Amino acid sequence: MRKVLYVIYASFLSFFVPALAMAEETAATAGGSNQLVGLAVGLCMGIAVLGGALGQGRAAAAALEGIGRNPGAAGKIQGPMIIGLALMESLVLFAMLIAYLLYSKV
Repeated sequence: MRKVLYVIYASFLSFFVPALAMAEETAATAGGSNQLVGLAVGLCMGIAVLGGALGQGRAAAAALEGIGRNPGAAGKIQGPMIIGLALMESLVLFAMLIAYLLYSKV
């Protein structure tokens, strides 16, 4: 049941939030569009940080569990874990860049 809710949330966010952020500004709604872009910036950063933190936490937990089960494999586990953590963090930085570009539209 939780997986279904996660899929529904992810679908909603991936389809509707970018549409709000990239909506074309018209003369009648010029003031309201700035508010929507600000909302999109906040959602973008919040979701990116939440996803990055959850992913990094799960990766670190799995690596530590693997090291705990087999301490001799610590060297083989640590390197790929650090690379994976760096890649997860880069996704959060890309989201920050997108949020900054959206914020510059306001």
